[in-house]
This record gives sequence, structure tokens and C-alpha cells, in this order.
Amino acid sequence: MSATFTLAAELRTDTGKGASRRLRHASRVPAIIYGLDKEPTMLTFRHDDIMHACEDEAFFSHILTIEVDGKSEQVIIKDMQRHPAKIQIMHADFQRIDAAHALHVNVPLHFLNEEACPGVKEGGLVSHLMTELEISCLPSDLPEFIEVDMAGMDVGDSVHLTDITLPEGVSSVILMQGEGHDQAVASIHMPRGEKIEEETDAEDGADAEEGSEEE
Repeated sequence: MSATFTLAAELRTDTGKGASRRLRHASRVPAIIYGLDKEPTMLTFRHDDIMHACEDEAFFSHILTIEVDGKSEQVIIKDMQRHPAKIQIMHADFQRIDAAHALHVNVPLHFLNEEACPGVKEGGLVSHLMTELEISCLPSDLPEFIEVDMAGMDVGDSVHLTDITLPEGVSSVILMQGEGHDQAVASIHMPRGEKIEEETDAEDGADAEEGSEEE
């Protein structure tokens, strides 16, 4: 993992909706760290710091370092609440990690060779049925993203979870439930308008043929 993320935080003692509202008005983000059988820690962050970190996709699939009162903790982000209408982060949840224990985290899917695959060259469109994948791995094996190779796919083809090559030490949480949970990740199909046009052309051809027979 090439990127590193370190966030400075402050402890907070005031809780509740009123306290959180005051923090947001002061451009602070209320947050919580939990896990590893420790008491949850209530924190606040500068809004600009978290907003800037969120601009990098890797922020959501990396081990993060949070520094508070001269100490640091290794965490992953588990949830982030955003304002429905404003560009504002309302709250963030972080989970502590242990290097010896596997974690579950969603990582983004990166689709390769889309434009070069036969189906797209023939005019087909790619549908991304999944954009991220929940994986299980040790913190040291956590990938920044998972690659999905679309090379060789034709119109009507689909790529499934079992078609993806996962990095060593990484497992799909869905597939861990059994073979019956294999899901399609992406597919290639012709634009709906072209199908209608093809059907219309076929109907016109049939009408013309019938007309010639009547003559």
C-alpha cells in the first residue's frame, strides 16, 4: 500500500446531539473509535482534514493512523455519515485493528481493459453490478483495490466473483459463504435502442417480403 494517512484528533467529553451540533458549527467532526475489547474513545477532527483525506479513494481501504494526546492508534474507517444536502461530514466511526487478526473491509474494484474488449468494440456497454468488494485479510495484506480484468469479454458475457484473482492472503467474504453465493460483478450488453432498431429493421424486412409475395 503506497498511500499513508495520519489524522490528528482531540478527545471530547461532551456527547449528545447538542454537543455534536456545536462541534459541526465549529468545523469539527465528531467521531468514535471502538474495538479490541477496549472502551470506545470519543474524538473530534478538523473537518478540512477528513474532507481532504476523503478525496483519495485509498482512504477508505487503508490502515489509518490517528494521533491523539501524543499517542497513536491503527484503525480502519467503518462508517461515515454525510449531510444529505451540504458538502459536510457529520460523523465518522473508526475500528481499531490488531495485526494478528483478520479484518473485514470493503475495497474498490478497478475494471481493466474495458475499452479494448471485443464486446465494447462491437458497440456493447459495460454494466458494473458491483463497485466494491468486502474482503477478509490480515491488516498487512490489505490491498488498496481489487482488479477485474474485462479482456476477452463479448456482448452477453459476465464476469463473476470466482473469475477474479485475489491477492495472496485475501478472501471474498461473500464467497466464504459457499459456491452458491457467486455473484456477477460486471456484464456487457448492447444498448437498448440498438436492439429496438434491429427488431424494427427485421420487421421492415419481413413486411417487404410479404408485400412482394402478395404482388
